[in-house]
Amino acid sequence: MGSLRFLQVVPDDIRRDVLFPYIREHLEDHLSAHWEEDECKQDVHLLKKQMEEDMKQNRACPVHTVDQTVHTDEEKAIREVVENVLWQMAADRKSTALKQLQGHMWRSAYSSGRIKGEVYQDVTPSIRRWRELGLKVFVYSSGSVEAQKLLFAHSVEGDLLDLFDGHFDTSMGAKVDGKSYERIAERIGCQPEEITFLTDVTREAKAAEDAGVNVVIVVRPGNLELTDEEQASYSLITSFSQLEPTGRG
Repeated sequence: MGSLRFLQVVPDDIRRDVLFPYIREHLEDHLSAHWEEDECKQDVHLLKKQMEEDMKQNRACPVHTVDQTVHTDEEKAIREVVENVLWQMAADRKSTALKQLQGHMWRSAYSSGRIKGEVYQDVTPSIRRWRELGLKVFVYSSGSVEAQKLLFAHSVEGDLLDLFDGHFDTSMGAKVDGKSYERIAERIGCQPEEITFLTDVTREAKAAEDAGVNVVIVVRPGNLELTDEEQASYSLITSFSQLEPTGRG
């Protein structure tokens, strides 16, 4: 089996200029509107568990300030959740609790047409070519599986979900942990050395290599610049079209 996993399909400026600002702008209204609904209660429960875990691990947490405009217990609870979510986003946290809430908010925005997913122009034709060669294509992202599917289902190119054989998120483990890639290989049903992992983050590349996975670094505009040592250590491409898979062997 040939398996391809990729990361950098979505331009960073879409996350930075559209997806994340949407969360910051609509977070408090979303919580207020859905506070008593089961899905929102589950999201808040996971976030509170994350807060408790952070405190146990002595991780930095947001400092709650006294807000004279907050009068009820519900308003206070919502404000604390807002502060924590914004703090996690500012710290670029990848917690499952944060990604789940974001995914639920983006679902509403995608469904209403307020936002649309965008991918790099080389992504769709390249993946279709890989699939014609008999390769399987999976996504492993810090964004929740639901958020991934929403983005691809509501892209500017239409519904792209048929490009992928499966989706994985941080419920499999952190992307900088080699064990995560071993779990994914087991779930897919192949050996790690049968997987080619495309990423733009060298810490992820190192973790995948430690698990026995083949690695290619995708260099996109706006990415962190690689050191000379990193450039010498990995195969580099600037477009998916430059990757020439061998197909099912």
